[in-house]
Amino acid sequence: MDRVPRIVVGVDGSPSSQAALRWAVRYAGLVGGKVEAVSAWEVPGMASWSAPAVDTDFDEAQAERGLVEEVRAVLGEEGSSLVHERLVRGNAAEVLVDSAEGTEMLVVGSRGHGGFHRALLGSVSQQVAQHAPCPVTIIRTDAPAE
Repeated sequence: MDRVPRIVVGVDGSPSSQAALRWAVRYAGLVGGKVEAVSAWEVPGMASWSAPAVDTDFDEAQAERGLVEEVRAVLGEEGSSLVHERLVRGNAAEVLVDSAEGTEMLVVGSRGHGGFHRALLGSVSQQVAQHAPCPVTIIRTDAPAE
């Protein structure tokens, strides 16, 4: 039985993750694979010993719709039909590493929405590069387009 290669791509709304999504779909077309766009959400305070983790403003259904809309905006109607979207609760790096189990490749943007603008890699891309159970492709937004 032939197994269809699965490509997981991290999506967070940043230009870098949008470039990663476009790259993952092109790659999947070359290898006859399928793309799974994964977005993670985490309640502030979940990973610390501070106050109880509560986020009364978060709407999971709205976030799922936002992920689907983002994929459609980046790829168009036809391109988005090639992608399965999945919203997962948890730390972004951990969610992506877990989602990459048994995949052909994990694709992420070099920089997401966080942190230090001078860093070459974002913390999530650096963590997945070190811990993913499969090859990782990190896409830079300043890289020349195909």
